[in-house]
Amino acid sequence: MLELIEGYYAYFFLILLFLIGLYGMMIKRNLMKKIFGMSIVQTSVILFWITSAFKENATVTVFDPGIGLENPDLYLNPLPHTLMLTAIVVAVVTLGVSFALIIAIYRNYGTLDEPRLLERTR
Repeated sequence: MLELIEGYYAYFFLILLFLIGLYGMMIKRNLMKKIFGMSIVQTSVILFWITSAFKENATVTVFDPGIGLENPDLYLNPLPHTLMLTAIVVAVVTLGVSFALIIAIYRNYGTLDEPRLLERTR
């Protein structure tokens, strides 16, 4: 059991981080805390993909005459890293739009508490 934890401790940490963010999104009533939870979930998913793309003793995906083409396992797969760069951009844009909406909600309704906000919108 201890060997399992030692071998996959990064994944256990990322699952914990994901659950913390999910808790923040589902349970908290303040909209700002929900946005922080969403950001934590996005970050944990991005880190999961980057961690899963790691290979021990691998190099970048540029042809190296010293390594050759016989063993492609010695090269990293660039696709997960490229996709996660796009995901980071989407996460930043989502966070910015969410903050803009929160500012507009606070200016119009004077609260960020979800139950009070639902009362004031009726």
